[in-house]
Formats: sequence, C-alpha cells, structure tokens
Amino acid sequence: MRQLRNFTWTLTALVVLALAVYLTFTAARWLNHGANRFFWNTTSVVHEVQSLSELVTVKYVLNKVVVLEDVKWYGENRVLLLAQGVVKAGIDLKRLSPEDVSISGKKISLRLPTPQITDAYLDDKASQVIDHTTGLLRAFDKDLEQSARQQAVDDIARAARHAGILDEADKRGRSELENFFKRAGFESVEFR
Repeated sequence: MRQLRNFTWTLTALVVLALAVYLTFTAARWLNHGANRFFWNTTSVVHEVQSLSELVTVKYVLNKVVVLEDVKWYGENRVLLLAQGVVKAGIDLKRLSPEDVSISGKKISLRLPTPQITDAYLDDKASQVIDHTTGLLRAFDKDLEQSARQQAVDDIARAARHAGILDEADKRGRSELENFFKRAGFESVEFR
C-alpha cells in the first residue's frame, strides 16, 4: 500500500512537472509571437511624435557686453550692460506630417523639420547694468536700457547660430528620436 501511494505521488509530481514545462514553453512561444506583431502605422507615429511637441535638445549660455549710446548735440545717454543670455534650439515636431514618415516592417524613415532656435532670453539674475551715464542737459532715457537688453538677446542668438547650435540640435534630436523609436520596437531608424 505504501509503495502504491509513493508511486501515485511520484506520478502526480511528474505529470505536474510535465504540465508546467509545457505551459512555460507554450507561454514563451505565445509571448514571442505577440512580440513579433507590430502595430505602428504612419498616423500613429506622427501622433506620438507630435505629442513630444518641441524637442529642445541644446541649450547655450553666452555672455555679451553691450554698450549703447544715444549722443545728441546737447549731451549723451549711455548704458554699459554685462548680459548673460540663454539660447535654446530644437526641432518643432508639430510640423511633422504623415508624408514625412515611411514605415516598412520594423524600419522607419523620417524627414524631420529643420532645427530652429526655440528661445533666447537674458538671465536677469546674472545680467547687470555696469554703467549708466546721463549727460548734463539730458533726461534719463528709460528705454535705452531696454534697447540694450534687446540688442544683447539678438547678439547672443546670432552668436549661438554662428557657434553651431542648430547643427548640434539636429544631431541630438536625431539621436533622441532614434532611441525613442528603437524603444518603441523599430529595428532600423533612418533620417532623410
């Protein structure tokens, strides 16, 4: 009787083990088969990429000294501004359209919008007026400092362009999007 009970337990354990192995391999095949299914289409890709909005990839911090003078025959107004500006650049992904995306299996090809400067501004905490001179016969010109600040922003944005901020934004944007699409399941990402 004892041998019969041991035999029954051993047989039951083997059946449970065999069933567990079978279910494990069946589940693995089912999951692997499901992973091969790929549901991306052009419309869904455009929607997901546009949800990223502006992909700001580069930020430059630049310093600029601006001297702005308003000289009249009866005196001068002068501002000396030490400005620290921030320039950001990236790709406006809202401009991406379905015609810019091509999907073939697990390969995606994109034509990205050109990178652009998305923001340029002065850091007010790090910028300061070093000197403000008003001539003897002149009234204080409150707009002169504001004009100097605007000139500083324009000069800093121009300097960032010349330093290659747009090229760097393009390279970093492509790299970020390539990583995004590879995590989404694409094996090959190409930019046109």
